[in-house]
Amino acid sequence: MPLKAYGVLKGRAISRRLGSGSSPHYQVHIVDEIGTNYRIAINVKSQLAPSELMYYVKSHFVHPLTSVVAVLPSGFSPLAPSPASGALDLIRGNLMQPGMMTPLPHSLPGPDNDLNEKLDQIVQRAMADEEALVYAFGERWGPENNKADKYFGFVPGNGIHDIHMNQGNVGSFIQDDGVWQDGGLLFQFPNQQQWTAVFLKFQSQSWHTSDVTGHTLSGPDDGEPVNPDPIVPQPTDTAPDGLVRIVAAMVNSKASPEMEWVYILNASDRAVSLAGWHMADKQKAKMPLSGTLDAGAMLRVDVQSPMVLSNKGGIITLLNQNDLKVHGVSYTREQANQPDWTIVF
Repeated sequence: MPLKAYGVLKGRAISRRLGSGSSPHYQVHIVDEIGTNYRIAINVKSQLAPSELMYYVKSHFVHPLTSVVAVLPSGFSPLAPSPASGALDLIRGNLMQPGMMTPLPHSLPGPDNDLNEKLDQIVQRAMADEEALVYAFGERWGPENNKADKYFGFVPGNGIHDIHMNQGNVGSFIQDDGVWQDGGLLFQFPNQQQWTAVFLKFQSQSWHTSDVTGHTLSGPDDGEPVNPDPIVPQPTDTAPDGLVRIVAAMVNSKASPEMEWVYILNASDRAVSLAGWHMADKQKAKMPLSGTLDAGAMLRVDVQSPMVLSNKGGIITLLNQNDLKVHGVSYTREQANQPDWTIVF
């Protein structure tokens, strides 16, 4: 079943501890604006082999999600499992692509070469900036009445964990699967007008999951050889993700009626049939694609109902004939606020 108390914790970082021991977690002490104490427990090592977590850090994070969570109150806010609530879904929210993630040990000799240190650089920057805010997405625990926090000593114990992808699990962790309930970290640095994002995933977790349950879909998955076009033979090292990519979009034209379009690029060295493929918007409204996209060719696809590209920010997703995500992008209200300008991804 999905996480029971999913949401986001918003506050200031005032202390931290590196992850160590048999089940290491990087710990962050957070205080909200009324003085309530919380702890963020961030996995830096997996219980299942391979033990190294996959991580992705985006120093200058641009996504419509930031405008949603920025107006949330300080402290913990429950989030409904939907794109409008501010909830995270690394897959459906087009927050990243699987090839962007890198496995990293939690601790190694030397500087800036393990997950503890990658997290510590960002957290210490947030601690040194009185205006900086941390947004931790995951499952809340507590308050634990009359019980002190075991790392920072505040009473009552209170915090948030599962700060990682929460779908596509294996073994006993399948019970935590769900959609729009992924964990993650956002750091807001108002003085620099900058957001930084940190996303984590266990190597045992699948990238292609059910839109209903969050369980792993049967069939090819991350990096596993697949033939994305049943007509054209493909080499064994071809995977579906990123084979065809969304490279640009017109989301706000002055034409009447308004015309919107998306440019897609075949980055491979062979033609790809688009039969059975779809594009989808933020609300998962789909429009079908057709024809064949030649090797190295780019195609302009005119957006048609029911698919809509909102001028308030949105996402665009490309799905293959098996309804698996091939690529996805996002854009903000600010990016869309320039009529007749094409957004390049």
